[in-house]
Amino acid sequence: MNAKHVEGPPVTEHDLTQVIAARLNARLKHEKNALGHLANFAGVDPELLSAIVGGRRAPSIDVLWQIANALDVPFGSLIATPRRGGASVIRKSDANVLSSSDGAFKSRALMAFGEKPRVEIYELTVAAGHIESSQAHAPGTSENILVVRGTLEIVAGREPAYLLNAGDAIHFDADVPHSYRALGDDDALAHLLMSYDDIRD
Repeated sequence: MNAKHVEGPPVTEHDLTQVIAARLNARLKHEKNALGHLANFAGVDPELLSAIVGGRRAPSIDVLWQIANALDVPFGSLIATPRRGGASVIRKSDANVLSSSDGAFKSRALMAFGEKPRVEIYELTVAAGHIESSQAHAPGTSENILVVRGTLEIVAGREPAYLLNAGDAIHFDADVPHSYRALGDDDALAHLLMSYDDIRD
């Protein structure tokens, strides 16, 4: 029996902004003053969070991580669109890319999100010389990174810095603060597989 091939229209930044807004509204609608509580807990400016929830502004990847951590949900659940049956094609030309506030760190989803993703796969681009610091993710979260191009330095918690060249891979517990830094004169390209111990709503 052949799987049905499914390919939808390109996902634009506007589409992604609306998806994130809808996801956040669904999570916040039952709690009084939920927006203020989330802004405080996530360390996000209330006006910025209000604009994101209202679909008027796209969040940077670092702000979206802060929100996901505060809600204790997988990052991918905030950008997931309803899953259709069958196979899904993710075209590079239709890239669903989130960037850091300065644009030096970019993440592109390499999977079709379900409602409760067990793993998430991303393509990471780190500008030469840039260091991207990440907060600790939810307990039990781990990351597997394969460097495709360039040289990447990974620091996780109190572990020593690990230097990875093209073809090298690393697995580490991501429920501690960690960072990625591109060494050398070229941007680094890597694939990230993030997995969770449990599946949260």
